[in-house]
Amino acid sequence: MKWLVAVGCFAVAAAFGYVHFFLSRPIGSGAAGPPVPAKAFEHVWTQRSVLLLGIGDSITAGLGAASIEHSYFRRLIENPEDEYPDMRGSSLGTVLPSLTHENIAVSGSTSLQHADFIRERLQPQAAEVFGIVVMTTGGNDLIHNYGRSPPREGAMYGATLEQAKPWIRSFESRLETMLDDLANLFSGGHEVYLADIYDPTDGVGDAPSIFLPRWDDGLKIHAEYNQAIHRVVHRRENVFLVPLRQTFMGHGSHCKQFWRKNYDAADPYYWFYSNVEDPNDRGYDAIRRAFLNAIILNSQLRSP
Repeated sequence: MKWLVAVGCFAVAAAFGYVHFFLSRPIGSGAAGPPVPAKAFEHVWTQRSVLLLGIGDSITAGLGAASIEHSYFRRLIENPEDEYPDMRGSSLGTVLPSLTHENIAVSGSTSLQHADFIRERLQPQAAEVFGIVVMTTGGNDLIHNYGRSPPREGAMYGATLEQAKPWIRSFESRLETMLDDLANLFSGGHEVYLADIYDPTDGVGDAPSIFLPRWDDGLKIHAEYNQAIHRVVHRRENVFLVPLRQTFMGHGSHCKQFWRKNYDAADPYYWFYSNVEDPNDRGYDAIRRAFLNAIILNSQLRSP
């Protein structure tokens, strides 16, 4: 009988461990992401008219946030009423008194659509307006149509790397075209803050949801897409990288697995929404911080 009890205890412990380390995805509480220097918001940066323009997919649209005020785009503009103590007063609206904003991001959209949105939905700005563009693009190119249809450009899930190579080249070319089109809209100058694509699998490469089929070359294609983003950023003086992949690593589907190299012991929690591809509230806090840090580091509006 003792051995039966021991086997039973082991089975219970194994089941608990499996649930805790492989299925449990607690979101935690409190602030998330890198610190932002409050000192940067102590003085007005400029009295110029500035347009904050959002372009992209559901991340910039705010899907998964508890309210639109908690989306990263709105948090860039102003702090919500329940703002974390370390971020109170740290928003672009504080230092840019003539700030206006427009967000044309659409949930579920791909980079092919983003190129069309820029051409069809945006109007040239007056010469006195300076543009700050924040953009998330390319993520939906990779994951749609979730393996339910044969891979194609703009819906690449399940593709091999060889299949995807021409689509990756097209993505890089399309990014260049989008940036050229944006430059034509802002005769008074502008900056683009372009995010790379995060990885909900924490670098493991397995399907983060039981409803998704296996994708052997997924991480390779994801890496190539990010390299395309990095190359485009490197080639342009007024385009700056927002490192979402690095920021989110350790906060995806393997966030509780302490033996992984990307485990974050300081915050071992899940920053994604229930759909496994968009951020939750804490994730949007982290994105807002990543964008703000990039803007603080690079914006010419802060120059004397």
